[in-house]
Amino acid sequence: MFQVMDLRCEYQWNPIGIGVTRPRISWRLQAEKRAVLQSAYRIQVAEDLQFSKLLWDSGKVSADRCVHVELGEMPALSGKRFHYRVQAWNQRDESTAWSEPAYWETGLLSTDEWTAEWIAAPLREGEAESEISPMLRKAFTLPGRVREARVYATSLGLYELYLNGERVGDRYFTPGWTSYGKRLQYQTYDVTAMLQEGDNAIGAQLGHGWYSGNLVWKDKRNHYGDRRALLLEMRMALEDGTEITVASDGSWKVSDGPILMSEIYHGETYDARLEQPGWACASFDDGGWAQVDTLAHPKDTLVAQENEPVRRIESIAPTEVLTTPNGETVLDFGQNMVGWVKVTASGRAGDEIVLHHAEVLDRDGNLYTDNLRSAKQTVRYRLKGEARETFEPHFTFQGFRYVRVTGVEGPIDPRNFEGVVLHSQMEPTGSFQCSDPLVNQLQHNILWGLKGNFLDLPTDCPQRDERLGWTGDAQMFIRTAAYLMNIDPFFTKWLRDLKADQLENGAVPHVIPNVLGPDSVSSAAWGDAAVIIPWTLYLAYGDTRILEEQYDSMKAWVEHIRSTGDQEFLWNTGFHFGDWLGLDAKPNSYVGATDRDYIATAFYAYSASLLRKTAAVLGKREDEETYGRLYDNIVAAFEKEFITPSGRLAVPTQTAQVLGLMFGLLQGASKERAVSKLVELLEESKYHLTTGFVGTPYLNHVLSEHGQTEAAYKLLFQQSFPSWLYQVTKGATTVWEHWDGIREDGTFWSPDMNSFNHYAYGAIGDWLYRCVAGIDTEESSPGYKRITIRPQPPKEGLEWAEGCLHTMYGLVRSAWYKREDGGLELQVAIPPNTQADVVLPGAEREAVLESGAPLSATEGIVAFAEAAAGLTVTVGSGSYSFRW
Repeated sequence: MFQVMDLRCEYQWNPIGIGVTRPRISWRLQAEKRAVLQSAYRIQVAEDLQFSKLLWDSGKVSADRCVHVELGEMPALSGKRFHYRVQAWNQRDESTAWSEPAYWETGLLSTDEWTAEWIAAPLREGEAESEISPMLRKAFTLPGRVREARVYATSLGLYELYLNGERVGDRYFTPGWTSYGKRLQYQTYDVTAMLQEGDNAIGAQLGHGWYSGNLVWKDKRNHYGDRRALLLEMRMALEDGTEITVASDGSWKVSDGPILMSEIYHGETYDARLEQPGWACASFDDGGWAQVDTLAHPKDTLVAQENEPVRRIESIAPTEVLTTPNGETVLDFGQNMVGWVKVTASGRAGDEIVLHHAEVLDRDGNLYTDNLRSAKQTVRYRLKGEARETFEPHFTFQGFRYVRVTGVEGPIDPRNFEGVVLHSQMEPTGSFQCSDPLVNQLQHNILWGLKGNFLDLPTDCPQRDERLGWTGDAQMFIRTAAYLMNIDPFFTKWLRDLKADQLENGAVPHVIPNVLGPDSVSSAAWGDAAVIIPWTLYLAYGDTRILEEQYDSMKAWVEHIRSTGDQEFLWNTGFHFGDWLGLDAKPNSYVGATDRDYIATAFYAYSASLLRKTAAVLGKREDEETYGRLYDNIVAAFEKEFITPSGRLAVPTQTAQVLGLMFGLLQGASKERAVSKLVELLEESKYHLTTGFVGTPYLNHVLSEHGQTEAAYKLLFQQSFPSWLYQVTKGATTVWEHWDGIREDGTFWSPDMNSFNHYAYGAIGDWLYRCVAGIDTEESSPGYKRITIRPQPPKEGLEWAEGCLHTMYGLVRSAWYKREDGGLELQVAIPPNTQADVVLPGAEREAVLESGAPLSATEGIVAFAEAAAGLTVTVGSGSYSFRW
């Protein structure tokens, strides 16, 4: 069996409404034999499924590339569906049959093509816009049967669409959060099956969302504007060839709806008595509705949807109904989650059910909400008086595990409450498990930290009055996230906003989109997200286009650093967060003890090194030389400033040793002394870390790369404070912001800043995949085209570990087991069209068996290399089982 499968266009299966005029195609190969490589491919693009109307044919192309293959010139037509198929050849010139056809469909490629107008609810003279969510509608008649129909829609604020009484699509929080003044996404919907010959009606509800709702602190709102508005264009083709467009304009009607208040931070108030049944149906009488206002808002910022939409991902039932010491009824969902609660209830008209959401209970067992700060996280539903009513919110989300319920008469039936998990629908790609249940729970917590904070953009936390796209948190977690899910489209969209919000002088804001203002910029390790994240996406997915798109932004950031220091090769000016939340901080400080100038210069060097590598990948030879020299000069200045003549680092903290080693700033004796000093510091602390946001992501990697893997495992297995597993032993189901968010005595860290769903320290997940399971990609062949399998089992503490990663080429698996005879077994799966270097720790060639046979008799093995660390076996695709 040899076939092409899993065709994708721009990472997506059969996307509609994309804005890319030269899309990239990817596919996977499936083969029964080992060591299969692609030698050639052929792609055809056609107007029809029969491929009788070819638009483009690559012919047979001799190349092994099957990921991000850029197509030739295509007609730049809006609303056009392109069908494509792929054929491939292996190294023996055996060909597959044509793949099953796939397609992509363009959106509106030019803003000039929009005929719709922005429409909004009218304002009463001298009054601001009401908190009530407006409902807008338009009735229309179709003279024939519909062959094809698309809706293109966006809003100022958030929107939900309805057509003939049914909700359009399954996306939430559309159009998403972007830098609205520069970029505003629109969405495309296939509504063909929802239309009928004759009378029809389309409607929309609008919410404040990030556009005009409460955002940031001190009750700030209207960051981007003070009026919610809709822009919608529905293009329909009838079976007789007639084309009809219904667009938002002054003919639409508007009325107040039952959503009296809906805010990201504060929740939603819904009065079911104010519902207008059938309001989005053609038969509805809208005679009492008002005419909409049309707004002169620009359309030149419109872009097609770029990332995966937010969807309902799963549901969670309450695990327990609690009565607290305060006598309150609280639902425990057993998992700190992000989304909302769907409620089913009955009662008298006007009765109000109130849900207060919280992450934890205090040490007495009562609901704890102080850490939410000003965020209310409260949902209120007023019944209309029917026998059974069901409600869920529309334009808000909560971060919670516990929900206090009031307003329900009689005992609570947990079956009437459903936790709905919402986040961007990224493709799950990774899994990790091992013999230690506490480490497995840590992995679970890391994953749920991603789920809770990847709702349209990477936020710091999902519960308090913040929920912002902090750049530092994102870059610290990016590699771990790339193991857990396919995050490339998610971060491609976010990076475009980073580039849009970057200041003219290259400064990068602390949060993206930037709602903190032009003065909140340029911290080391935060602004470096502009360089680190594109490079990491390139490593994880082999995506050179993201480097091309972001190159100017990356370069501007490095040049900004160069221009701001008192000395060209040291970064010793400006504000920096430092080693945020490091445990070696002074009393009443959030900043760890590592000198901020040290951290800043270290990241200056790191970003310069990555920029040099990026220039090399893109063929920018002059820049490659320029930034290579810059890096060398920074390293020399770093050595002069921070390394004593005897080779000792002048900054004696865990984080200082870690950064100097991780970023290659130490050589020779100074490198050896830093490793020894780091181990000494760990021994002094009895293997407890003191690192904060900056040092923690690299700590275990540095130990493993410098012969101290056992020390790294001691940190992993540590259960007392401060450690990763301390949180697990305290019942955490997500990663905390503070190592001691809940102290040993049950008291809390300061409510000013104490999130229990904060993924930054979850960066240890990267080490679990790369070092414990041993799955990595070669930098010279990124995207797992060439794979490294190098597990590093501990002497004790784990009996087995397994990691799986669904790459763009297919499944990579590494699973090791300690055998009763003291040996090891390593099971490996390598996808077609790739090769892997499999490192067997401590093994000698003659002592290794693969599937019970000597290596010399094993099909698929390409080469061997013996070293002191063990045997490296280079293999082609297939499944292997090594024993030694």
